[in-house]
Amino acid sequence: MNVHHITSKNFTNYGKGSDFHEIFEVLGLGIFNLDSNEWKQERTLLHSSLKRNSFKIFLEQNLQKKLANCLLPFLVHASKSEQILDLQDILERFTFDIAFTSFYGFDSNCLPNNLNELEDIAYVKAISVFENTIFLRHCLPNCIWKLQKLLKIGQEKKGMVAQENLYEFLNKSIAHYKGNEEKRRLRSNEDVDGSNSCLLNELIKEGILEKGVMVEKYIRDTAINILFAGNGSISSSLNWLFWLLSTHPIVEAKIIQEIKDNCLTQDENLNTSLSVEELDKLVYLHGAICEALRLYPPIAFEHKCAIKSDILPSGDHVSPATKLIYSLYAMGRMKQIWGEDCMEFKPERWISDRGHIKHVPSYKFIAFNAGPRKCIGKDMSFVQMKMVAVAVLWKFQIQVVEGHSVTPRASILIRMKHGFKVKVNKRCL
Repeated sequence: MNVHHITSKNFTNYGKGSDFHEIFEVLGLGIFNLDSNEWKQERTLLHSSLKRNSFKIFLEQNLQKKLANCLLPFLVHASKSEQILDLQDILERFTFDIAFTSFYGFDSNCLPNNLNELEDIAYVKAISVFENTIFLRHCLPNCIWKLQKLLKIGQEKKGMVAQENLYEFLNKSIAHYKGNEEKRRLRSNEDVDGSNSCLLNELIKEGILEKGVMVEKYIRDTAINILFAGNGSISSSLNWLFWLLSTHPIVEAKIIQEIKDNCLTQDENLNTSLSVEELDKLVYLHGAICEALRLYPPIAFEHKCAIKSDILPSGDHVSPATKLIYSLYAMGRMKQIWGEDCMEFKPERWISDRGHIKHVPSYKFIAFNAGPRKCIGKDMSFVQMKMVAVAVLWKFQIQVVEGHSVTPRASILIRMKHGFKVKVNKRCL
């Protein structure tokens, strides 16, 4: 009830606070750092662009193409060579490519289609470095991390290097995008080529960027916010889902049967171009994803700051400028919220007696935030996770390497501390 009060009922009294932008400075002037009217304007703009059918089709086609041409061939190659993979790294590259292409309209090509071409990429790893930097800024007194930043030491130095790597890559990407658009205009004699409905093109259609003028800082900051939301969050969620399924074979078997019942073509092959309507039939898979998000929400905690004094439903008094932190991770494991079986992985808890997904209030199922700041990409996230899960689970069994420790890393985003070391085997159906 406290979270419901803060995020919804008395939403206008709880903002980012004076130090939020400093802590999350890498996100610049993107939507995650904005408040009040600036936030409302940016949210309306992004919501309008993300809801366009042209963008949704572009995103789904991009995802299907990347699965067919990169992720699945990569896993086939890995299964034949019987090599140990860090699936966390692989999915991080894959979702980086998806998020990047959805924004810029061309592929960043971080994930090759075979193991022999796998190389470390600094700007992909930069996202994880930022997460650690932001987390430590929450833990350390401001004077300490600011001194580290001034002296260019410790995690702050790592954050600076990561920022330089990502900024350099994104600045080159902006230049590449501008070059592509100029070529399209010369070919088609039109302002924008409708065949490329990436988010940046959709923003241009909304009039946020004047014709011929690229507001590069806005583009870069928005791109970083999209990468944070679409890369780290999705890859983290998929990793925990695949780990939970590998340790719960009965749940995995039920998902395979559901795929078999709903997603096969007439010749008994998997339909690789599933529509949103077809994905919606996978109720048990949806429940499994919700369970993974409940137990391992991508974002570990949120913080708000009171503008005026307030009294929470719990009776606690909140003074002006007080910072409030609530843990999404802890909330997903509380008996008073989820019942005595809160630590169990049970997709069934999300399914009604009629076989439909139960509605759970966002302030209870908090993985996508709640209230007016509820994630505008929630539906797209489910589509991406379902498409990847169906394609991977149908073809492969994921086996955690014996003795490998799977435990959450202390960070702003809940990744696996030691990676996700697995072997992939071709599934026998």
